[in-house]
Amino acid sequence: MEVKKLTLHNVGRFDKLSVLLAPLGNSENNVTVFVGNNGSGKTSILKSLATSLSWLVARIETEKGNGTSIPEFVIKNGKTSAAIDIDVYHCSGSSFDPDLEGYSDDDNYFPWTTARAKKGRKGEFKSDYWGATALANQYRTQLTKNDKASLPLIAFYSVERVVIDIPLKIKYKHTSLQLDGYDKSLSKGVDFRRFFEWFREREDIENEMEKRRLEELVSVEYNEFSEVDNLVSKYEGKIDDLDKSDLKALMEKLGEMRKERYLIKKPEDKFQDTQLNAVRTAITTFMPELTNIRVQRKPKLHMAVDKNGKSLDVLQLSQGEKSLMALVGDIARRLAMMNPSLENPLKGDGIILIDEVDMHLHPQWQRSLLKQLIVTFPQCQFVVTTHSPLVISDCKNILTYLVDDNEIKQLPSLYGEDANTVLLRIMDTGIRNNEVNEKLKDIWNMIDDSDINSAKKLLENLEGEISASNVELAKAKLLIFKKELQLAKNN
Repeated sequence: MEVKKLTLHNVGRFDKLSVLLAPLGNSENNVTVFVGNNGSGKTSILKSLATSLSWLVARIETEKGNGTSIPEFVIKNGKTSAAIDIDVYHCSGSSFDPDLEGYSDDDNYFPWTTARAKKGRKGEFKSDYWGATALANQYRTQLTKNDKASLPLIAFYSVERVVIDIPLKIKYKHTSLQLDGYDKSLSKGVDFRRFFEWFREREDIENEMEKRRLEELVSVEYNEFSEVDNLVSKYEGKIDDLDKSDLKALMEKLGEMRKERYLIKKPEDKFQDTQLNAVRTAITTFMPELTNIRVQRKPKLHMAVDKNGKSLDVLQLSQGEKSLMALVGDIARRLAMMNPSLENPLKGDGIILIDEVDMHLHPQWQRSLLKQLIVTFPQCQFVVTTHSPLVISDCKNILTYLVDDNEIKQLPSLYGEDANTVLLRIMDTGIRNNEVNEKLKDIWNMIDDSDINSAKKLLENLEGEISASNVELAKAKLLIFKKELQLAKNN
């Protein structure tokens, strides 16, 4: 399932805005990125998508469910009403075959409109949810026939997703039904508390299942050893002339075998929860230095993780590490819940919206973030916003839009561009402090005008303000030296 097109009417700063989302044409890349200054409307686009998709989620959960309405304050100033049109593609049968009579690829498109008028005003738009209803009915029909049929994940991660606390004391009993994967998935601030509580609940179940497996294994092995012991006893009693040293060696060997079978357990034999494995795999894929994620119960209850071989409380991680761990873990958790029959739940279908995807992340993670999202969740469509030039210059074939002046512009591929170029060309941001930049420009102008003494004086003042190793300072010194040589030669 994919959102193909979104159209906004009188929403936020936009009179009318239509945008196509990835994948487009022959490109299989499933990531759309919006960049722009604060207040340009990037978040409005994501929230509009979340508002529209909430109607699909609501009607999957219940036949006549209601999604989220457009907030009145979102309607553009001076306008009486607003609307959001969405066009979703879902291939419900075989791939489109132009030779198949009566079948059209149009049958796989599900449009619907969400409209809202200001209180006491007549609206020019009308809500129409037939597409959401029809698509939801397809999923409901699948679940009726097979209660383990997959559902698409639909989730919005806003800027309010900061992880402040990691609670492990479960205050309320939660259910783990398939549809619970939609619990608060489109709310303003995703509740990461639920992720950590879920992790503990699933690990408790996993530990209990492993305990039962071991009990059954011990019972089976005990019976097997009893039979062996009986045979040895009979064997010992019947052959009186057997060399005692040989018999003793035989008994010691059997004892060693028994001990070995009790103590050595192959890792692949251990019971592992499929959903927990999906979460562990996703987090370790993003952050290879983090392994063995678990709930430590003694000496105190906490979530633990091994970082570069050292055991740490998750609260000891940086804010960026905790935020990324919780984000990736929550996506994986929901996919695992909604795809109970998939061997690898991370290959489940979904539409994931992330505002300020680079928030709290080290530049090294910003560079690999989009590639890791694609690799870890290959069947999900991502729509994200960012302020980071590293995010949009280090991933091939992503669809990037610049939001500016109530319009959007599709940008050419920025893959391979250096961060400074992206800052200057796309984000209209200087690569250094404006005051320092102006002083450097003054130095260049003084050198061009052969005013060497003024250039040296300004350069000396600037050296007291910024690092002596600054490349631009070294460049200015070299230019002054060359200019002095030129002036001496001319004289």
